Amino acid sequence: MAASAGAATAAGGAPLPPADQSLVDGVLARQRRALAKSITLIESTRRDHQERAQQVLGALMPHTGRAIRIGISGVPGAGKSTFIEALGTYLIDRGHRLAVLAVDPSSSVTGGSILGDKTRMETLCQREEAFIRPSPSAGSLGGVAEKTREAMLLCEAAGFDVIIVETVGVGQSETAVAGMVDMFCLLQLPNAGDDLQAIKKGIVEIADMVVINKADIDPRAAQVVRAQWKNALHFLRHASPHWAPPVLTLSALHKEGIVEFWEQVLAYRDALTPSGEFEAKRRHQARAWMWNLIDSGLRQFFRHHPAVQADLPGLLDQVDAGRTTPTAAAYRLLGHLQAPPAPNIAAGSASADASPL
Repeated sequence: MAASAGAATAAGGAPLPPADQSLVDGVLARQRRALAKSITLIESTRRDHQERAQQVLGALMPHTGRAIRIGISGVPGAGKSTFIEALGTYLIDRGHRLAVLAVDPSSSVTGGSILGDKTRMETLCQREEAFIRPSPSAGSLGGVAEKTREAMLLCEAAGFDVIIVETVGVGQSETAVAGMVDMFCLLQLPNAGDDLQAIKKGIVEIADMVVINKADIDPRAAQVVRAQWKNALHFLRHASPHWAPPVLTLSALHKEGIVEFWEQVLAYRDALTPSGEFEAKRRHQARAWMWNLIDSGLRQFFRHHPAVQADLPGLLDQVDAGRTTPTAAAYRLLGHLQAPPAPNIAAGSASADASPL
């Protein structure tokens, strides 16, 4: 990949400022510092930083989309970090470049996060072909950072051909991750109580592969769980007519089953590509992402609307006291967003003609 694509342009065709052009050139030149600074820029909540970030991302968009995107989720303790390190080492040894976007849970009290994935992937961190970026979830849905999608695009522009998004595996994080990756993989454990609890949450319907990790601890239990999952998947309608989600057993600690896992990833891509389903899935995700951003933007606009801010405290008191219903209060607040009626031009002209002036 070339180190630079020439001078990028901002909206309206104007050249990017030197600082932003430097970021674009650095990312395309596969400079880790430039990539890290670009991700920090898109994660910033400052309005001026957001404007700059979108210009940088827009300049890099032609260089994205060439990686395979894999989502890894599972209950805490399922061995996600160990599995990713084993998989990443295997891929790098075979010429791939790997980016891991590991989303850490933010504290609901302080807003801080541990960001400990780099300490759990010690071997992978030392590889020049790997880039690990822990990001705080900052309270976004399901523990998936709002900017993870854009960070994924930046990593692709920097030449990483395998992108892994690891999530905390709680709440609705599985759905959020599945909506931004090509293949969603669910890690499970043998001897973890009710091994099919995930079915009750509807996770099976979005899983493209189920992996029973730590199979070395109790091989017999792992096979029992594998059979349970295979039976459950057999009775469900899969998202793709071209793919039946497999169930694998492996031991990430002993690096057993890693080859088979990657073979299934490649088989998945090969199965969906000829029909156009692979690219269609990405287009659908991009549209859904746009509407999610619109919903988020409208919510922020609503909360900061002057009339809403003025009316909200009193309405909250009325709802708390039972003097009005939540529905009535909601409709009243939403009414503040309605544009004033357009003036009747014809009536205005008639009035003007009838004026004694």
